[in-house]
Amino acid sequence: MKTLNDHLQETFGCKVYKIALNGGFTCPNRDGTLSGRGCIFCSAGGSGEFASDPAKSITQQIEDGKQLVKNKIRNGKYIAYFQAYTGTYAPPERLRELYMEAIAPDEIVALSIATRPDCLSDEVLSVLTECQKIKPVWVELGLQTIHKRTAEYIRRGYDLPVYDAAVKALRERGMEVITHVILGLPGETVSDMVQTVKYVCNSGATGIKLQLLHILKDTDLEKEYRAGRVRVLSEDEYLEILKACIRVIPDNVVVHRLTGDGDKRLLVAPLWSADKKHVRNRIEKEVLS
Repeated sequence: MKTLNDHLQETFGCKVYKIALNGGFTCPNRDGTLSGRGCIFCSAGGSGEFASDPAKSITQQIEDGKQLVKNKIRNGKYIAYFQAYTGTYAPPERLRELYMEAIAPDEIVALSIATRPDCLSDEVLSVLTECQKIKPVWVELGLQTIHKRTAEYIRRGYDLPVYDAAVKALRERGMEVITHVILGLPGETVSDMVQTVKYVCNSGATGIKLQLLHILKDTDLEKEYRAGRVRVLSEDEYLEILKACIRVIPDNVVVHRLTGDGDKRLLVAPLWSADKKHVRNRIEKEVLS
């Protein structure tokens, strides 16, 4: 299995940290374009709880991010990561301004953008291509599942061919594509999850993020959970699912994440996931060894 750390070392030759940025975006699944409710699992922060304050300039957010890891990194490099909400959902001229500001510092070695496959118009792709000519661009796509019934339940808002077209367009322009997959979505079997991972690995994506389903406060998924219609995975179940998924990931696909840590202030379940160190140790010993 090729890890993100391996990939970063091979690509940049040094320790590299991501700095989570907030460009002040929203999402078509929130602003009424597709829906006003968002995906069923998504918090009010649009998965950007660990990102910076959007009221600050991108330059200041980068400086703040560097301060957070100053004791862990010396003379290292950074990836500017637009994490919150949909990172390509704005007018192209605004995106160009934000992205160019983010990649301007010498210590920024790449630009990473979390977005939806249905938010990559030709104009947006042109902006990304401009940036790609300056520094590498990674685009993270929130797929979560290939199964139609689950996609409808979580209110994803687009069909699978939209994802396929987005991967193709990005790869044709030389960009890395990292696909997000959620493990433990309601109603899915281990076989369903493995099928999704296999599909992603054959889609042209260069990387994959495996994310444990979290129940977060004030989401529609929390209502489902409280009503007893949704269960969460136990720690042992999750480790077994990871083993099954990792077996089908080829060496040319970089594994960027093997779990996830929701904001503890918002986490409703599973509470075992809050102990990051313990979970990572178990993954290291029982899944990766």
